[in-house]
Amino acid sequence: MNLIQTGSFLTLHYRLAGPDGNDLINTFADKPATLSLGAGELAPAIEARLLGLAEGTRVTLDLAPGEAFGERNPELLQRVKLSLLHELGDPDEQYSIGDVVQFPTPDGRGSYAGLVREVGEDWLLFDFNHPLAGQPVSFEVQVIGVL
Repeated sequence: MNLIQTGSFLTLHYRLAGPDGNDLINTFADKPATLSLGAGELAPAIEARLLGLAEGTRVTLDLAPGEAFGERNPELLQRVKLSLLHELGDPDEQYSIGDVVQFPTPDGRGSYAGLVREVGEDWLLFDFNHPLAGQPVSFEVQVIGVL
């Protein structure tokens, strides 16, 4: 029987539910997912909980607040001047609370998202924390195959 190890190639069904119990991701009604454990496709805490599970296992893992996606970090709340946003993006863009805005990484190869929390006269307050930071989550998994 194959057990999950770092570097294992997995075929599995999974369901990630937030603190309210609602599904955020659910593959059980569709095709299973395939991933390589340790490649960063799942949160490190979730990957750690999968280690040692056997092919054929179906289990629900409850992760404590902050365990899966880290604690909320107040330093990741940052004000950005509207003039800078208009300079780097669409000068006619209008922003509202709840909008998700993509920012380029310093090397320009990727991007990261910020959620608009407040709108000031000439600034926006962005939250760059993961949306589930500091929250409990439930991860149900059915391990179909391990290579």
